[in-house]
Amino acid sequence: MPLVQLDHVNIRTARLAEVTTFYTEVLGLRPGARPDFDVDGAWLYCDAQAAVHLVAVAEAPRGAGPKIEHFAFRAAGLADFLQHLQAMDVAYRISIVPGLGLRQVNIHDPDGNHIEVAFAAEEQADLADYPSP
Repeated sequence: MPLVQLDHVNIRTARLAEVTTFYTEVLGLRPGARPDFDVDGAWLYCDAQAAVHLVAVAEAPRGAGPKIEHFAFRAAGLADFLQHLQAMDVAYRISIVPGLGLRQVNIHDPDGNHIEVAFAAEEQADLADYPSP
């Protein structure tokens, strides 16, 4: 049973509206169809795939339970994305993967979840032109 692709990430949040706005306005995901669960939430789509499932909770999750370090999207248009983050005043950190040259733009949502947006090595942008806000 080989894995094929990442299906979705499920995130619990006490700030459903704010986190939904972040994923739609900063990352360009769009809200879409969601089953009629007995808890509030949102499914956010990347093209036809419901990539981020948000689940509303009464208070922010805490404690020593399992945590995900980050999740990642592949993307195209590095320079445009960096301009967009600056316009939205979203802090970011750029890493270049040794030996592969992939450009990783690391950001955090309002709940502090780490998101990597990965761009191909061929994506050229003068990174000095895009200091994090």
